[in-house]
Amino acid sequence: MRLLIINPNTSSAVTELIRAEAQRSASPDTELQVHTAPYGVEYIETRLESVIAAGAVAEVIAAHAGEVDGVVVAAFGDPGMPALKELVDVPVIGITEAALCAAALQGHRFSIIAISDRITAWYRECVEGFGLAGRLASIRSITEALGGIDSVQQDFGPTLVALAQRAVAEDGADVIILAGAPLAGLARKVAGQIPVPVVDGIGAGVRLAEAVVGLASGTHRAGAFAAPPRKPRRGLSPALNRAFDRAQKATDNSEGVN
Repeated sequence: MRLLIINPNTSSAVTELIRAEAQRSASPDTELQVHTAPYGVEYIETRLESVIAAGAVAEVIAAHAGEVDGVVVAAFGDPGMPALKELVDVPVIGITEAALCAAALQGHRFSIIAISDRITAWYRECVEGFGLAGRLASIRSITEALGGIDSVQQDFGPTLVALAQRAVAEDGADVIILAGAPLAGLARKVAGQIPVPVVDGIGAGVRLAEAVVGLASGTHRAGAFAAPPRKPRRGLSPALNRAFDRAQKATDNSEGVN
């Protein structure tokens, strides 16, 4: 199985955190291709930054269309999702949807621990979009300014653990989600300090992508996630044009269009 894992942020240091946790989480026979967004911001924190990142992620997916069995969008908030599911005929999984699904399977109410106070409103919208607002116990976040985006775990490890412990004790969380690619791998280190299951978005994304690919459920050839209809396009990169053509051709073939 070949998985394409994309860091929608532009930080190569965060990409290496993602790569390390993905390798720890993946099955031995899963081949990982890990890439960084070609443009955007160092760390996505707002809706606008997410919109910009969505285009960058689409470019990476398009460049590898036909080469992989599944895609993992490795930033909390799932930039470009679920729209990116329309671009290729393999499963595209965001780490937010994966983490929420994993949390929902392990407890009734979950809390999200975030690295930025600014980001919490957007995260809440993401949870609402997945229909899980009623199971969200809380979103707690670091309120201090960050030093380096790749050193959040070292700089704020005890703070993040304390936030998680408060979410359990005060908010009634049955599961904790450590949100954001900069926290990749932290759940393994601090699980013993938190009295409920702790979900890592990267680990959840990789494992659930493997599961969905393994289900071989088929592809979207109709409905809400079918390829976009044919229409004139202008200004797209060659890779994106090819990806559109590939997806639309596959839909045409399934419908018997010549």
